[in-house]
Amino acid sequence: MYEPDLEGQTVLVTGSATGVGRELLLATADCGASTAVHYHTSDDDARDVVARASERGAGETTTVQGDVTDPDSVDDIFAAVESDIGTVDVLVNNVGDFAPTHWADLEFETWNRVLETNLNGTYLCSKRALPAMRENGYGRIVNVGYASAERGLVSPKNFPYFVAKTGVLMFTRMLAADTQDDGITVNAISPYVVENSAEFPDELPRGRPARFEDVTRPLLFFLDDDAGYVSGENIEIDGGWLPESV
Repeated sequence: MYEPDLEGQTVLVTGSATGVGRELLLATADCGASTAVHYHTSDDDARDVVARASERGAGETTTVQGDVTDPDSVDDIFAAVESDIGTVDVLVNNVGDFAPTHWADLEFETWNRVLETNLNGTYLCSKRALPAMRENGYGRIVNVGYASAERGLVSPKNFPYFVAKTGVLMFTRMLAADTQDDGITVNAISPYVVENSAEFPDELPRGRPARFEDVTRPLLFFLDDDAGYVSGENIEIDGGWLPESV
């Protein structure tokens, strides 16, 4: 397993009490990072992840609650992490609601929630993390996108999710350009179907969904010191999926 040395670094993964976010956070714990487990409503799950992170070699660990779509809440999230375990060196923007329903059948509240958690949450958390990263001359931001979003993938089903993830990848490239002189890299990882996905297509690339380790390895590459010149990039974790094939 590829394991960069993250000892002495503080990692915040949004939405890390369950699912892919949990696995991304635990992968950084394996590398010695101090970890902040963020959750919105999953308090018990977050505490379980803290215990697992400690067992796997994390430095310091903490839980932090908040809504990434609310600016005041985001400020409280970061203030709590800074108080408990230190300034955030690595931010992984993982939170993002998913609504696999025809766009015309979505409630307006759901439409907004998908856009806000995926795109606005990424924007707000990145904006809050950047001043300290710039001051320290070091930072790593990794955003979670969706495979083929860069190619304008759309569907009547789950449309706001595709729109939001396209925006996340555009934001990633913009932020990489805006931080190129600050010792900061900004990249993205974009899975297709992961082992815990809510829905599975009839046919999967290579006959299986992505395993959690398929997703965590690109993250760890971006966090390695040897990847310090890699910024604005997006790694698609899709097994060679080609949605435009006929």
